Amino acid sequence: YGQYYNAEVIERKDGNPVYRRDNKAGEYVIIDHKKGTVPVYNPRHMTIFPRMWNNSEQRYINDYKNWAGISNDPDSEKIPTFGENLQYFFRYQLGHMYWRYFMWNFTGRQNDLQGGYGNLINGNWISGITFLDEARLGPQTGLPDNFKNDARNKFYFLPMILGIIGLVFHFRRSSRDGWVVALLFLMTGMAITIYLNQHSPQPRERDYAYAASFFAFAIWIGLGVLALYEQLRKFVDLKTSAIASTAVCMIVPLIMVAQGWDDHNRAGRYTALDMAKNYLNSCAPNAVLFTNGDNDTFPLWYAQEVEGIRTDVRVCNLSLLNGDWYVDQMVRKAYDSDPMPISLSQDQYRQGTRDVVYIIENDNIKDFVDVKALFDIIQQDESRLQFTRDGMTIDYFPTKKFLLTADSATVVNNGTVPPELASYITPITWTLNRWGLQRNNVILMDFLATNNWERPVYFATTTGNDAYIGLKNYFQVEGMAYRLLPIKTSNARGQDLGRINTGILYDNLVNKFGSGMEDPDVYLSEDNLRMSMSLRNIYGRLALELVKEGKMDSAIIVCDKAMELVPRESIPYNYFTLGLADAYLKAGATDKGLEILEGMYTVTEQNLGYYFRFEGKKALMVDDMRKHYLSMAHEVKEAARNNRQTEMEDKAEQLFNDYYDIYVRQMGY
Repeated sequence: YGQYYNAEVIERKDGNPVYRRDNKAGEYVIIDHKKGTVPVYNPRHMTIFPRMWNNSEQRYINDYKNWAGISNDPDSEKIPTFGENLQYFFRYQLGHMYWRYFMWNFTGRQNDLQGGYGNLINGNWISGITFLDEARLGPQTGLPDNFKNDARNKFYFLPMILGIIGLVFHFRRSSRDGWVVALLFLMTGMAITIYLNQHSPQPRERDYAYAASFFAFAIWIGLGVLALYEQLRKFVDLKTSAIASTAVCMIVPLIMVAQGWDDHNRAGRYTALDMAKNYLNSCAPNAVLFTNGDNDTFPLWYAQEVEGIRTDVRVCNLSLLNGDWYVDQMVRKAYDSDPMPISLSQDQYRQGTRDVVYIIENDNIKDFVDVKALFDIIQQDESRLQFTRDGMTIDYFPTKKFLLTADSATVVNNGTVPPELASYITPITWTLNRWGLQRNNVILMDFLATNNWERPVYFATTTGNDAYIGLKNYFQVEGMAYRLLPIKTSNARGQDLGRINTGILYDNLVNKFGSGMEDPDVYLSEDNLRMSMSLRNIYGRLALELVKEGKMDSAIIVCDKAMELVPRESIPYNYFTLGLADAYLKAGATDKGLEILEGMYTVTEQNLGYYFRFEGKKALMVDDMRKHYLSMAHEVKEAARNNRQTEMEDKAEQLFNDYYDIYVRQMGY
């Protein structure tokens, strides 16, 4: 029994207090009273078996509506019906998050790319029986070259059929034993689905959660062989029956091995370690590198803890920094990394203290406020930035406009800023349009104020905009990390965040970087594909910047290195390869640049031809991909035109015009 995602909160109750041992007093004391932390919802907005409950992010609410078939008009803010609640349960939680995984294992899998609502291209189950798959997913023949995926497995329903035969045989032969396996199958499958009550979307595929359920079904596959043997022995002798049933049923594991081995084989894949090295080697000595997610943190820990690589760099995960226990770790020395300098004492950041610092603007404060001054106030008289409500101490900052100063002599002398850029040094200013700051951001700001530019400060390029807390206008890209500098840059949008120091970036990318993607025979996952985009983008940016500086030979070397680390044979050309083609052409390596444009033209032509074969409702479901490849055709044309490659320009323009005309007619514009 619980609330729907848009249930009205009518009051808040106190939660269970949190205790912590006070070693000085020798007793446990309350460190967090949890006052008003438990919401009480309008009883009319509650339901039995609540499936659509999470309102922590708008995207969850949007997906609830999509899967449940709830209208997106203003009236859709009404409380969902129980029928819509069940529709979400059957379509998403059972269908998408269990049945789809079951079918992956025993019928076939489209690819290893994560799909979602309305996605016909990625993450679905297939069988290999063309007319059945096309009825659900659209055209399954004549696929573009970039659709090649080791995880595209076709089992033709054979494992599933043999398992069903075994299930029936099991219950007929011994129903009691059958129920034991059935309970294992259900309790480790659909029952877990009910228990987890997952929202959509999930950050990654969750098929591993149901492995035991699939093991149980595999028992029935084995019993299916016995069932066939029992049937054959009615017509032939025992030996012939055993040989025949084994030979026929051996098709099932053989086809599963033949189809599935390549996407389960991790031999030779060292991408995680190579990318971890790239993150760490992007940093200057004794740096602090802020990360955020699993994929940009765990490999770095491995590289440092096991391989002993760049142990002078302090890796600080911003997600974990919300825990006081993790702050305790950060303020201790680790290997060759000095403690992170912060001014707050343990009593000032422990759980229950500054879990949140609210932003309550003081109308008398018009200018940006120095963050060092704020933390000095906390050290001298923290009550000036506190007030009491309902017996609770509330911490706040009186502004959303912050300033971080930099002494010019200090940042030049310690190498933070090159002498030739000294005239560009400026205080860092940023505005936080938020209601408050969680502990991780409070600690981050305290560190920036206390560090006083003594240690280099970096943010991983994959942490995301929220983690930057408004500092991105002062980033310099030095590889897979942005360095915070007291120099403002106007280049702070999208993939092209941060200014470029070609000397530092060239040394890192050409002399220190690897990828683990060089061998086309090594299986690469979706995470590897995402990393390849980041690599191609940053190499392309550096090459174009070198072209602007007139360093044509260096630009070609950078492009060559990018093509070596992320070859076409491993990762098909995509949008992020355009920068490399452009740089090659501008640097005078015409043949290499044209080879990339030809490859991109081929990819675009194949995909436009494929996506324009979809009809009716399915055509609307791939509309974004049609637009994407129309845009690609236009980008190829523009790259050719800007570099006076007339023949390629004409080809790409003709391709764009042909399919754009079809698109306009089909959409009725």
